[in-house]
Amino acid sequence: MPPEAAATPLAAVQAAHFRALESLYRHAAINRLFPSEIEIAEPGLVRIRFDVEPRTHHAAGAAHGTLYFKMMDDAAFYACNSMVSDRFLLTTAFNLVFTRPLKKGPVVAEGRWVSGKRRVFVGEAGLILPDGEEAARRISRASPTKTRR
Repeated sequence: MPPEAAATPLAAVQAAHFRALESLYRHAAINRLFPSEIEIAEPGLVRIRFDVEPRTHHAAGAAHGTLYFKMMDDAAFYACNSMVSDRFLLTTAFNLVFTRPLKKGPVVAEGRWVSGKRRVFVGEAGLILPDGEEAARRISRASPTKTRR
């Protein structure tokens, strides 16, 4: 850690970490295919806002599972990564439950860190519709990469 970071209040260091993660998300090439906006609200809490568009629908006229997975994976992933700044976590397992079809319109993927501080982090995510109903739920596990920054 640079000497100036040691003198910086924890809240400022944390905010800088959150903004760096948000920037990482915004610059990921995949997000040109799935336009969305990320917000790290606090440690362990992430919201990704996006619109379901007909171009993401499967043959039955609702969003393809790819969209569910991508948005919930990102939300849980960034929620867990917001809890650490000395290593980078990768998703190692997930369980996805579909509860309602996603049609055209706005959705929020909300990710939360559930547990873990060193070797294994557990996060969860849900897709929340404008009426407050949940369209899907995801439980995930993330582990640090072998390399450190």
